[in-house]
Amino acid sequence: MPVLVILIIFSLSFYVYYKIKYFRSRRPIERQWISAKSSIALGSFVFFFALNQFFLHRTTVSFIVGIVFLLVGGGSIWAGYRAYKHYLPLAIKEAEEAQTK
Repeated sequence: MPVLVILIIFSLSFYVYYKIKYFRSRRPIERQWISAKSSIALGSFVFFFALNQFFLHRTTVSFIVGIVFLLVGGGSIWAGYRAYKHYLPLAIKEAEEAQTK
């Protein structure tokens, strides 16, 4: 499915983008916030890759690997979203304090 391939490429490129931003950032809480966003992007990459596996190959091994990847990707998206929600107000506060200095 071409739509899944495009989503896989986008999520992988967002993961690389956020990892580069992570290494360039100097503020510790902002780094955690960016790391949460990269976790969401990596989880979506694994999730979409698993969905693509269901359409490409119709073997038992492919279904088992696809289910495992769906669970791992969904868990990474969920954990990344929770971390994102946790660190967002802290990152805003850290950015405001850095501006006043």
